[in-house]
Amino acid sequence: MQVQSYLFFDGRCEEALNFYQAALGAEVSMLMRFKDAPPQPSQDGCGPAQVDPEKIMHANVTIGETQIMASDGMNSGKPDFKGFALSIEAPNEVEAERLFNAIGQGGKVQMPLGATFFARCFGMVTDRFGVSWMVIVPLVDIG
Repeated sequence: MQVQSYLFFDGRCEEALNFYQAALGAEVSMLMRFKDAPPQPSQDGCGPAQVDPEKIMHANVTIGETQIMASDGMNSGKPDFKGFALSIEAPNEVEAERLFNAIGQGGKVQMPLGATFFARCFGMVTDRFGVSWMVIVPLVDIG
């Protein structure tokens, strides 16, 4: 069994994917736009016909060894990413700093990157899309 994150960017998905490709080396392995979906009658007024056809209906993204799914969703307003964070384990402090700075461009630092009692290096940052990230170099190699 796998549990995977599915992020809804509410109209900014393509921008987010481009950002994650540049900042984290993310690879988009699949991308489908709303215009690619076959026409379907919608009873609740929220089918593909009600959404900008150029917006992203579904994307699979690989960051390191992890797959994340993403979408523009129904493109109804500002995304609201609360109550979770994505965590990246870096192999060393230099790479942790690079990742932290890259993902934090245009975002907001929640906890500066530094040594803690539980990690050689740890920090928390919210990216420009509102997604919270934790970057960590563990005390011991757990991989």
